[in-house]
Amino acid sequence: MDETTKLWGPATGVGSLPGGDAREAAKTATGSFEDFPFLPELPARGPGADMIGRTIGMLVDLYAHVEPSGWRISDRPGRDTKRARSWLGEDLDALEEFTQGYEGPLKVQAVGPWTLAAALELRGGEAALGDAGACRDLAGSLAEGLHTHLAELRKRVPGARLVLQLDEPSLIAVLRGQIRTASGYRTHRAVDRQVVESALRDVMAVHDGPVIVHSCAPDVPFALLRRAGAAGISFDFSLLTERDEEAIGEAVEAGTKLFAGVVPSTDTALSDPGGSVMGVRTLWRRLGLNPGTLAESVVVTPSCGLAGASPAYARAALAHCVRAARSLADNPE
Repeated sequence: MDETTKLWGPATGVGSLPGGDAREAAKTATGSFEDFPFLPELPARGPGADMIGRTIGMLVDLYAHVEPSGWRISDRPGRDTKRARSWLGEDLDALEEFTQGYEGPLKVQAVGPWTLAAALELRGGEAALGDAGACRDLAGSLAEGLHTHLAELRKRVPGARLVLQLDEPSLIAVLRGQIRTASGYRTHRAVDRQVVESALRDVMAVHDGPVIVHSCAPDVPFALLRRAGAAGISFDFSLLTERDEEAIGEAVEAGTKLFAGVVPSTDTALSDPGGSVMGVRTLWRRLGLNPGTLAESVVVTPSCGLAGASPAYARAALAHCVRAARSLADNPE
């Protein structure tokens, strides 16, 4: 097994799965990807199991509760925060059970600082995003919480090499000033790119292993994420345009891992595995990249989380990712 394969497996999941059974989810995530499992998220269980609530449960000295409009800062940990922590504990117990003796890469997900700032409301009801001090506090609390979370994972799965994924679906909207205020009549001012990059860099610095950033929105800022320290970038391959190609070529040549979301995340008829990665091969040719580097540069994933899929389709999609990655390795051209 070469060094690249040890750091990453050929295929993995994005994060969420359907249903509410932690053991079933852990069994699916570890059984589907024997060489790159992930810690599943099960948002169907309700507030606190959703990706925002789950990450809020990891924060240090910052608490929140659920309002009709979403998650809002609280003075103390209430029922919603406790429930988020309890579900995460269940998920960790289940993962530990199904990773006994496992040695290899293991991916864990948390919401990144900017999507969190766009989603979490201050006491007055406006997003934390509109308050620079609140954004700094949130990023600091998240970094501390992730440090603790990763230490807990190392204890539970000592043979694993942890890969941290930061979910940033709102990042582009934050950079472009497209996050709406509470009234809905205007938008929060765009955050300066250097401020965005700096907060991402600080949060990534808590992990001494590889950090990847996931966004299933269009126009992923590849160059900014690489400068912030991302070792890999996870994206919905179907949303790429020609505008992205130069940045992708530069990323590949710099050694950035591409987590290519090529398998649809909601129920549909799946093409043959080779067909699913045809676009990746075509892109490689257009960029003039060596086809022999494909398998070591690309990890195959679903296009986004699978929470909205049926359980049967979710299992089929994960198995399809493994077969598509094999096709890419066996027939790069």
